[in-house]
Amino acid sequence: MAGYVRTAMLMAAMTALFMGVGYLIAGGGGVLIALVVAAAMNVFAWWNSDQMVLRMHDARPTSGQDTGLVQLVVQLARDADMPVPSVYVIESAQPNAFATGRNPQNAAVAVTTGLMRNLNRDEVAAVIAHELAHIRNHDTLIMTITATFAGAISMLANFALFFGGRRDSPLGIVGVLAMMILAPLAAALVQMAISRTREYEADRIGAEICGNPMWLASALQKIQGMAARIDNNQAERNPGTAHMFIINPLHAHSYDPLFSTHPRTENRVAALEKLARARGPSERPTQRANRPTDTGPWG
Repeated sequence: MAGYVRTAMLMAAMTALFMGVGYLIAGGGGVLIALVVAAAMNVFAWWNSDQMVLRMHDARPTSGQDTGLVQLVVQLARDADMPVPSVYVIESAQPNAFATGRNPQNAAVAVTTGLMRNLNRDEVAAVIAHELAHIRNHDTLIMTITATFAGAISMLANFALFFGGRRDSPLGIVGVLAMMILAPLAAALVQMAISRTREYEADRIGAEICGNPMWLASALQKIQGMAARIDNNQAERNPGTAHMFIINPLHAHSYDPLFSTHPRTENRVAALEKLARARGPSERPTQRANRPTDTGPWG
C-alpha cells in the first residue's frame, strides 16, 4: 500500500510541475494543455511505462539460446513463492540488470549480455534474486514511473528552450536556463528520495532468495568494477532510468553525477558480509539438488 501512496504522490507532483511549466510557457492556456498532457502521461505511465523502459534499453525477449537464463529465473521465482516475471536480454558489454513492472503479476527482469559473460552462475542467481526482491516489494512500480517522468521532465526542458524565445512568452532566457538546469535536478531528487533504502532491503531479501549473501556481495563488486570502465550506451542516452539498475550504469558524461542514486557499493557489500556472519555456517540453507548452480550455462 505504501508503494501505491508514494506513486500517487509522485504523479500528483509531476502533474503540478507540468502545469507550472505550462503556465510559464503559455500562460493560462498552457496550464490547460499541460493538465491534459499530464493526465494522459499518468494513465500511460501506469499501464505502459514498463514496456517503454524496456524499449529505451533495446531489451529483447529471451530466445532459445537463453534457456539457461530462463530456467534460472523460474527456479528463483518459485523459491521466492512469487509469479515468474518475463525475462529480457540487453545487448551491452557492461554487466548490469534491472526489474520493471507495475506489480508482481506484470513484471519483467532484464539482464545484459555482459552480466552473463562476466559473472558465474551463483553471482547471476544473486543478481536476479535482488531484482525479484524489488518486484516482490513493489519497488518496480515507482521506479518505472519515475524513469518515465524523468524523461518527460527532460522533454519539458527542451520544450521550454524551444518556446522561450517567443516575444509573447513570459519565459525569458533566464527562465529557459533555469528549466534546463532544474529539470534534470528535479528528476534526480525524485530518484534519490526512493533509491537508497530500497537497495539495502532488496540486497537483504535477494540474499535470502538465492541462499547466500556472499554470492550477491561478489556480484556487486564485479559489476561495480566493470561498470566504472565499460559504457552502457542505452543508459547514457536515458540517464533517468539509472536508478533502476542494480549498480549505477552511468559514468561517461558530466551530468551523470546528478543521477547517482545508489548507495556506495562498499557499504552494500559490508551489509551483506554482516548478514553472512550473522547467519553462521550452521544456519546456511541446505543445498538443494535443483539449486541454481546445477544447470545452465554458468560454471
